Amino acid sequence: MTGPDDAAFSFEVKVSHVSANPITVRISADQADLKRLGKQWGVPEVLNFEAELVLGRWKRDGIRVKGHVSSSIVQDCVVTLEPVAQQIEEDMEAVFLPENSRLAKRTLDGKGEMFLDPDGPDLPEVFSGDSIDVGAVAAEFAALCIDPYPRKQGLDYTDRLESDPATDKKPSPFAVLQGLKRDDSAG
Repeated sequence: MTGPDDAAFSFEVKVSHVSANPITVRISADQADLKRLGKQWGVPEVLNFEAELVLGRWKRDGIRVKGHVSSSIVQDCVVTLEPVAQQIEEDMEAVFLPENSRLAKRTLDGKGEMFLDPDGPDLPEVFSGDSIDVGAVAAEFAALCIDPYPRKQGLDYTDRLESDPATDKKPSPFAVLQGLKRDDSAG
């Protein structure tokens, strides 16, 4: 996880301010933040970035961050290089534990391996100090939704050839040899 010093967008929340009653935090990026996010995400322009997050206690000493992230970005089309807009709308959830929490210890099996359920919840993140950078976490969730190959809508691919495995027949590697055999027998 990124720290506040290397995060393009940062919004720290003091853990001591989060009680059993969840609190709602609304964050949005200013123009300088948007430029840094664009650079970090590798996109020409980030038009807006905002999140609404609910922070509450998890178990005894953890913090659960749950909410929604919104962002509008502009990228270059991978085919035409024209600008392509993408709207990101993503729900997010993360759990944070202090580094000294017994719940933060990773359990290993007898072979020293950790079992991770790919369909299960993510493992809790560990934090040190008295703050959690929920802005950086929200930015990471948004970054995961960026289309790596943006294409302009309505592009027609009529100038490319498409192969059809049902009708395509690969030439036999022995076809060349068969042709040579015929030439020898003819002479």
